[in-house]
Amino acid sequence: MYYGDFRPIADTAGFLLVHPMGTLDGNNQPYWNANWGGTVDDIGFTEALIDSLALLYSVNLDRVYSTGMSNGGFMSYTLACSLSNRIAAIASVTGTMNTNQSLTCNPLHPMPVMEIHGTGDGTVPYNGAAGMSSISNTLNYWVGFNQCDVSPIVTNVPDINTFDGCTAEHYLYKNGNNGVEVEHYKIINGAHTWPGAPVVIGTTNYDINASLKIWEFFAQYDINGKINPLQINKSDETKLTVTIFPNPTNTIINITLNSFIESNFDLVDITGKEVLNKVLTSTLTTIDVSSFPKGIYFYQLVSEKENHSGKLVIF
Repeated sequence: MYYGDFRPIADTAGFLLVHPMGTLDGNNQPYWNANWGGTVDDIGFTEALIDSLALLYSVNLDRVYSTGMSNGGFMSYTLACSLSNRIAAIASVTGTMNTNQSLTCNPLHPMPVMEIHGTGDGTVPYNGAAGMSSISNTLNYWVGFNQCDVSPIVTNVPDINTFDGCTAEHYLYKNGNNGVEVEHYKIINGAHTWPGAPVVIGTTNYDINASLKIWEFFAQYDINGKINPLQINKSDETKLTVTIFPNPTNTIINITLNSFIESNFDLVDITGKEVLNKVLTSTLTTIDVSSFPKGIYFYQLVSEKENHSGKLVIF
């Protein structure tokens, strides 16, 4: 919940965020039984959880997604294979499929899949290991299942943080059935870590924020495939939503806008002294605040149509 933090995104995008706990293994550590044998039925548990939440909250059951890191990534692939009637799309960070899992995988609809993975991952190796499919084999399976273009569109992610020890490439496999796509962020030299995480544990990429990329990916789809843009409420298109994360921070802040409206970002300290003024010229802006004194700051984002304000903590 804290490491791959979706909470500020959920607050502004308005989706229900759920962090279920896995059962304990022999070492008293929670885990997901991602088709790993034993008696724990985490597929049945997840289905029952979805049903229970739908009784308590206003849930669009056509837009239920699964994501997780490492074991949670394995579990997301397992849900894509075995609970696809309830899951619209999945994303995995540092996870993969089990070796030969594709032979028994039985999705009931084209499945949008995103994989974010470092080439220096020593826990779930990029090129596979005993019991673990390589990332290329996992991607090839979903590209084939969804009947996407075999050749991806490859772009280099701008290296906006030159001190994180890694770079990123983006692979996009388009034109799948129902408009479904497969996406992959290949983190060159990245370790078993969550890009954009608020704390550095191993080589962590800060050119992207995995949580934001995952939500942008999910938001395109429901269980029937890519959402027709004509379904979008036009009144929502002009409403500017702003996400600033991580907060608190001691390194960088990311400012995201749901649509591009040129805006002015102003940051002042508790005495009212302006410490930063920046014109935002894209939907994602990253600002290095590591040199700022620790304390509480207040920001104001002003566009032609709307103003947003809030508090930022630097520690």
